[in-house]
Amino acid sequence: MSSTQRHELCNQFLGWQCRIRQHAVRKQEGRPPPGIRASVKTNGEYFAEINTIINKVDSEKVISEFRFMVQKTVDPKKVYENAIKYLSEYYYQFPTEFDQRLTALFSLDSQLADTLVAAKSCELAFYQGNQRYNLNCRALLLDPSSNQYQATYWHNHLFNPNLPGVVKVVGFEVDWDNSTSE
Repeated sequence: MSSTQRHELCNQFLGWQCRIRQHAVRKQEGRPPPGIRASVKTNGEYFAEINTIINKVDSEKVISEFRFMVQKTVDPKKVYENAIKYLSEYYYQFPTEFDQRLTALFSLDSQLADTLVAAKSCELAFYQGNQRYNLNCRALLLDPSSNQYQATYWHNHLFNPNLPGVVKVVGFEVDWDNSTSE
């Protein structure tokens, strides 16, 4: 599905995500704003809040850049500074460059990740300021060789130098027809 064929709610959500993420890297030193943190429910039960990632549709170059930033120095402060500079320039400028699937990183032994993947559906609720999105999703465990896994892993590694080498990355396929915004 091309970016022009995407559901209008998807376009609104990704535009909102890009704006709040861009503001976070430009004005808040990259600290995650509330709007990227989703409250997770499945089977009507609240489980936790998770930080989500939005990934570029064409992510090969981004993955290489993230990996290079992490591996070129052992100084976590320098990695962090380089990440903020890279992400604050043009990274979040064009919402149409981002994939509809959200991702989140979990520890290898995460019960939450296992529960979400085993459930038939889950709800991710995002809110910041006066904006709210309730996204009905299906959670999938991503293969470590997939671009979305790699992009999510290296993005998180930019901000967490102690990230273990093996993690779980869950992708969230959004059912835009059964999701809402306020």
